[in-house]
Amino acid sequence: MEFLPAAIEAYALAHTSAESPLLAQLNRETHAKVLQSRMLSGHLQGRLLSLLSTMLRPRRILEIGTYTGYSALCLAEGLTDDGVLTTIDVNEELETFTRSYFEQSPFAKKIDFRIANAVTLIPTLNDTFDLVFIDADKLNYGLYYDLVFDKVRSGGVIIADNVLWSGKIIQTEKKPDKDTQALLDFNQKIHHDPRVSNVLLPVRDGLMVVWKH
Repeated sequence: MEFLPAAIEAYALAHTSAESPLLAQLNRETHAKVLQSRMLSGHLQGRLLSLLSTMLRPRRILEIGTYTGYSALCLAEGLTDDGVLTTIDVNEELETFTRSYFEQSPFAKKIDFRIANAVTLIPTLNDTFDLVFIDADKLNYGLYYDLVFDKVRSGGVIIADNVLWSGKIIQTEKKPDKDTQALLDFNQKIHHDPRVSNVLLPVRDGLMVVWKH
């Protein structure tokens, strides 16, 4: 996921607002105790998510893919006073760990954490969302986008993580694997969708930021 030289990455972090003590603890504990800790959004991306959310001031956020809750806590920082963030994950094994951090945070009452299959749950949600963050299984990115699109208000934002896929999306010497092909298709789908404006940010593993017209 590291595309920039280490020194540039370090300089960027040194000139980015600090993560909270709770987020720093979650960051450390995820890396120490949880498999695939590189899935955690981390300091730089987390501050960007927080900033975008704070600028947007969403009343309703939907997150697809919770992992250990770092990105949810960052996004929740921008919620309105009556705001709610709904976050969905299928991994029951991390539920207790993740909920413990939500409960320690000032956003405990604003986070609706669901253990469920997002493909079946999303159609049952009746909220209109101001912000959606997609960070789950890559094969379903296009489907998640289709499922949430009509639930996002005009002027709302959809953000998808991992769209550079550790650089695999530009490897041409061999046939892409299924996840890489799914992301190639997703990036093309967004870029050619006349209903949105988009920018692919080469932050960490790539963030596709989509603004719905």
